[in-house]
Amino acid sequence: MAALSRTDLDRVLAAVDADLDASLARLFDFLRIPSISTDRAYAADCRRAGQWLADDLATLGLVAKLNDTPGHPIVTGTSSGGAERRVLFYGHYDVQPVDPLDLWDSPPFEPRIVENAEGVKRIVARGSSDDKGQVMTFVEACRAYISTIGRLPVDVAIVIEGEEESGSANIGPFLEAHKNELKTDLALVCDTGMWDAQTPAIILSLRGLMHDEFVVRCADRDLHSGYYGGAAANPLHVISKIIAGVHGPDGRITIPGFYDDVVEPSDHMRDSWAKLDLTTENFLGPVGLSHPIGEKDRLLIEMVSTRPTFEVNGMWGGYIGEGAKTVIPSIATAKITCRLVADQYPAHVRDCVRAYIRSKLPPDCTVEFLGGEGNRAVAVAHDNPLLAKAASALGEEWGAPAVTYGEGGSIPVVGQFKKVLGQDTLLVGFALDDDRIHSPNEKYDLTSFHKGIRSWVRILAALAE
Repeated sequence: MAALSRTDLDRVLAAVDADLDASLARLFDFLRIPSISTDRAYAADCRRAGQWLADDLATLGLVAKLNDTPGHPIVTGTSSGGAERRVLFYGHYDVQPVDPLDLWDSPPFEPRIVENAEGVKRIVARGSSDDKGQVMTFVEACRAYISTIGRLPVDVAIVIEGEEESGSANIGPFLEAHKNELKTDLALVCDTGMWDAQTPAIILSLRGLMHDEFVVRCADRDLHSGYYGGAAANPLHVISKIIAGVHGPDGRITIPGFYDDVVEPSDHMRDSWAKLDLTTENFLGPVGLSHPIGEKDRLLIEMVSTRPTFEVNGMWGGYIGEGAKTVIPSIATAKITCRLVADQYPAHVRDCVRAYIRSKLPPDCTVEFLGGEGNRAVAVAHDNPLLAKAASALGEEWGAPAVTYGEGGSIPVVGQFKKVLGQDTLLVGFALDDDRIHSPNEKYDLTSFHKGIRSWVRILAALAE
């Protein structure tokens, strides 16, 4: 297949600009479908959203299919133009619930464009940023190629699931069952964000996750706090004391073995992160905080991306209703999550955490564990040549070098791509920190959508070289 000329690339980019209104109209049709995956009442809408996308991919000449699963269907679309390189693109068509509905300024599934005080135009609707708007940046880039030069510069396999917001229970088995047809040179995920509104980013690593729940039992029933107070063990006190001891005064986690297998970044990488100048003021300030509580000898960006964590997500026991009830509870529960980094194993971290908790139990108290599942962290090699191509393409479009760094969250499917398909993933997204994903009034800047399409046009051209 002949290489894409600069003239052809310019023609495709011009087509993106000329077709923007039609691209928005298609996105708005997609956004109007309330595909809330976690609520069974919306199962038919999830299927409708999947079918809408499959039909749209078919108009591009892709072999499109709505694949049934035990849950919501998975959409696939594949091309076979004989290109030298083949890429897999992943996204999701399901969205989060919209509650509380009364905090929305307009109905969440009636998309509209609003303009803020600075003149920035924004697409407002549930799913506009997470992840329908991001998915459609890639689809519209493919459309521009096919409508302009009649082909894609690389072959593609598109996989869009409908359960990302509710656990992705069926994507792993689906990849396993279709691994031969989905094997590509590289996976691309558009479910992340920019460094800021002017600076594109490629995420090179994602933290893994281990989540657990533990129940501490002391007395055989709730006790009168007057009769027994001062003598009987209180499981809420026990849990509180255990959790209070997890972090030392230097911010390090005190659990023996917790840091086993943690890979330290190179001095070069730490220097590059320092230049990004992620400060307490610009990171914690917007959420009303002013002091980072992580390890004292680490950069803030390390704390939230390349260092493991131990967090308490919930803790309860006894009476929590209105008014007073003077009891010492017999049972208390805590939910925890640990974000993991390369090369930590979830099972090893789980065992270390559980051993620590057991070692801190006082006499007369027992503990039961109810979780322990997890997934490993994933990372892309910094010297991957396809990374350099994608970064260069983003820099051309945005007029600023693409930032590469690790993100603190977890996207389990990226680990599945590595485990099942044996391929690396580049996470390239155009969301912004203020997009209010999962919250009322979710939005996606019009520039994110427009330049996101143009960015994929450039990336696909670069990957074809």
